[in-house]
Amino acid sequence: MSRILCAWSPTWAIANWRRRNPANAERPSAPESSSPVVKTTGEVARRGTRRDGGGARPQAPSCRPDAPLALIETVRQVRRLAAVSDEAAKLGLHVGQKATDAMALVPGLITAEAEPEADAQALTALVDWCVRFSPAVAADRPDGLFLDISGVAHLWGGEGELLADFRARLAANGLPFRLAIADTPGAAWALAHHGRDGTIAPPNGQGELLAHLPPAALRLDPEAAAQIERLGLRRLGQLMEIPRAPLGRRFGAATLDRLDQALGRTAEALAFRRPATPWVDRLAFFEPISAPEDMARVTEDVTAKLCARLEAESQGGRRFEVAFHRVDGKAPAIAVGLSLPGRDARRIARLLQPKLETVDPGFGVESVTIAAYAVEPVGGRQVRIEAGLEAAVEDGLAPLVDRLANRLGPCAVWRAAPFESHVPELSATRTPALGAPPPQAQPWNREAPRPVRLFRRPEPLEQVVALLPDDPPIQFRWRGRLHRVQRAEGPERIGEEWWKGDIADASITHVRDYYRVEDAEGGRFWLFRAGLYGGGDAPKWWLHGLFG
Repeated sequence: MSRILCAWSPTWAIANWRRRNPANAERPSAPESSSPVVKTTGEVARRGTRRDGGGARPQAPSCRPDAPLALIETVRQVRRLAAVSDEAAKLGLHVGQKATDAMALVPGLITAEAEPEADAQALTALVDWCVRFSPAVAADRPDGLFLDISGVAHLWGGEGELLADFRARLAANGLPFRLAIADTPGAAWALAHHGRDGTIAPPNGQGELLAHLPPAALRLDPEAAAQIERLGLRRLGQLMEIPRAPLGRRFGAATLDRLDQALGRTAEALAFRRPATPWVDRLAFFEPISAPEDMARVTEDVTAKLCARLEAESQGGRRFEVAFHRVDGKAPAIAVGLSLPGRDARRIARLLQPKLETVDPGFGVESVTIAAYAVEPVGGRQVRIEAGLEAAVEDGLAPLVDRLANRLGPCAVWRAAPFESHVPELSATRTPALGAPPPQAQPWNREAPRPVRLFRRPEPLEQVVALLPDDPPIQFRWRGRLHRVQRAEGPERIGEEWWKGDIADASITHVRDYYRVEDAEGGRFWLFRAGLYGGGDAPKWWLHGLFG
């Protein structure tokens, strides 16, 4: 069963504007000016107030932190309030109100220009910061987010402790949020927006809590929610009592979908910024750490903690990511990949050690989290008595491949596998070094062997001597050296793949006759003649690959 934490900030734009403009809160009012002055990205100094056809202009904030504040945007050539602070809301102001009317009602109103793009960037940064609580975080734009806390609440001692820690950290940064936890995103959203702040719905118990909420808690269109309330249905419990068929005919399928999502009857997909995984573990410290030896030790400890869980469940992961959560809110991360699913803590820690040099601890790291991805079942392996005589793949080749791949890059270590194609350049494909071949892979043709590695481009041959029309060459010169052929096989004629429909008229100039030849010194070559004798252009000879 999933558990979702919904966080919603009713004054998200106001709180972020104050965070972006800390100096303005202590600066006295500036002289009047007809337009705002842009200083730097994310910081705009607003000056003066003008009341004319363009509406009220922003002015510099007052030095009083409890002064009413409103952010203004232009909607269809009319200046309207885009966000209001709690102090302004208590004075009767609301979002969507004309700025001139708001200034008339509250003469001391402090106004500033709304910055929706900066607010969106701040929400994305908050989503990345929340990885310390859950690896699966999704933005609920423009002013909220969802955290999938399934299987991670025990790291804090329970959902209540996790909720309290999350709220305290947000409040310490000047970000007031309403929080709620439920089984579904819809229920958590409804409780956070319309229920009591801090509500934790018991598993399979959100139905009773939702029954007392208004229809707007279903995330319906404002017009649809207002229409439902005008008909006297002011609680979700009343909607739940109506049979589904009449409810769908009267209020549409969207109402049924939202109701089913909130109650858990229908699954709802969330666009997580990172892939969701239940395989997460965490270590928190009484004091921040920054010494390299401490960073290495906690990396081993948190890796061993997660690998113990994987071993208990007979699982293994292909990718492990460790995040170091600093006191300044940033979380630099390092990751390693495995060629085969594994859970050997010592081996994974050794792969992580070289990458610790790239982690800047800043003013200290207060917690470390590790997440495993691409987790799949891994059976236990019994060690034989004569195991020392023959190393298993996971004991011998796999660690070497993992070290090379994590040092050189995941695309630098691979192996060639046959691919079903008539064209030599397309008859081989790259596959993971120790992974299973792709489904299109076909076994090599033993009757017509080809080199495993081909040249990136065929290289031209000179001074080729061959009997007409189809005999192999007797001699050829390649890279300035003359080779005399002792043995040869062929030809293997390969033409254009006209049957695929991409070629309207197959030409004999594109026909290739391939030969496998061996020179007097034992070198074996795979060369071909492009074109046929008797055509418009004389055929040319090329070398395409070497046999090992």
